Amino acid sequence: MNERSQLLKGILEGCILAIISRETVYGYELAVKLQQQGIDVKEGSIYPLLLRLQKEKLIHGEMRASDSGPNRKYYTLTSAGEASLEAFRQNWNSLKSPVDQLLDRGGS
Repeated sequence: MNERSQLLKGILEGCILAIISRETVYGYELAVKLQQQGIDVKEGSIYPLLLRLQKEKLIHGEMRASDSGPNRKYYTLTSAGEASLEAFRQNWNSLKSPVDQLLDRGGS
């Protein structure tokens, strides 16, 4: 596994929760939204994470009819998911600035 994949593995859950907090999405749509943000994740790696998040009751999945093709499972954030996302935001913010400072070649 390359360095980018390792880094992404640690933050992907928070990114997924952030997208779902903004709108109800289905798996493929979620993969597209991540790619639009420059986060290249294979669709197949998202579904196991969605399943785990659902088992942990951070998201809720609901089958709905689709205008084009078979039914799709749409995901929404639960109150536990909102709390988890807020914890992720706080952890991310506490790490982002110090890491940026360390990586900034102009810093001391």
